[in-house]
Amino acid sequence: MNAEALKVLSERRSVRSYKPEQITAEELEAVLWAGMYAPTAKGCQDVVIVAVQEPEMLARVRRLNAEIMGKPDADPYYGAPTVILVLSDPEIQANHELALLDGAAAETNMLNAAYAAGLGSCWINRPQKMFETEEGKQMLRDMGLKDTLTGIASIALGYADGEAPQAKPRKEGYAVVF
Repeated sequence: MNAEALKVLSERRSVRSYKPEQITAEELEAVLWAGMYAPTAKGCQDVVIVAVQEPEMLARVRRLNAEIMGKPDADPYYGAPTVILVLSDPEIQANHELALLDGAAAETNMLNAAYAAGLGSCWINRPQKMFETEEGKQMLRDMGLKDTLTGIASIALGYADGEAPQAKPRKEGYAVVF
């Protein structure tokens, strides 16, 4: 049994405050690699992972997510210098439920890899709604992507600014064995 892997899984927590310095290319590559090796239904690899670090595009992503959240002055990514968008290509995986599960698997792998690499991360919702809008579709085109991609989730990624919260106690009956 790999005790170090189990430690990563039990200690990773969502980080909601980031230092402004950008992560290294090697750290980003490790996180993206983990996402690319997540399982997908029938091995179809329908997930598209986009790392956003360019300041202008990062500002657009932040603003659109905040607008969808209904808080236009907020930063839903908590100041993280990198945002990872997890999308799905409906031309590859027509079954929306499977695409969502594939994206969730990639997202989870990347969150755990971020912690293993010494980074902070947080799962951020609303890309589903972001990329249904005309502005979101234009953003995809501006990134050189198909505007038919479906948003699944996103990740705030960077160096944590402060201590991560402690885990809550696990609830009674969380796992049952027969």
